[in-house]
Amino acid sequence: MIYKFRVILDAEEDVFRDIEIEASDSLEDLHNAIIQAFGFDGAEVASFYLSDKDWNQGEEIPLFDVNENQIETRFMGETFLDELLDENNRNLIYVYDFFNMWTFFVELADIAEPESGITYPNLLFAHGHLPETPPNRDFDEEGFEGFEETDEGFDVDDYDNFDFDENWN
Repeated sequence: MIYKFRVILDAEEDVFRDIEIEASDSLEDLHNAIIQAFGFDGAEVASFYLSDKDWNQGEEIPLFDVNENQIETRFMGETFLDELLDENNRNLIYVYDFFNMWTFFVELADIAEPESGITYPNLLFAHGHLPETPPNRDFDEEGFEGFEETDEGFDVDDYDNFDFDENWN
């Protein structure tokens, strides 16, 4: 089977790519198809997130292990598209480069039979140009991703009130 995806940049301007890929391919294969379709160099960390129909972010599936807590995690290279997606589960969120937060909505648009003479993955259609910089994110007054700022009068330049010896090494 062939999965046909629409990969949409989370931005005001319409920027998307339509990609078809074998259902038996891994998320890492889809990751590689996305970075090639959008012209990224592939040198940055990336993750997919499971998502529901309302685009709520679920379980993270990273490119490789960056977790030091020994929590059991699935990785892109070990997770196959047909294990995650079907007619009822169609959405993923893809984040490339966690410093710049290029964020994409990945929607399974169609499931089809493979066509002879086509090499997969295949870029079907490209619309819009990737901006030079990622779209700005407006975070609420609670701060980044809902984390509250807790400086409580903390002054980083007030060395006399630190609870440790600043010359410890």
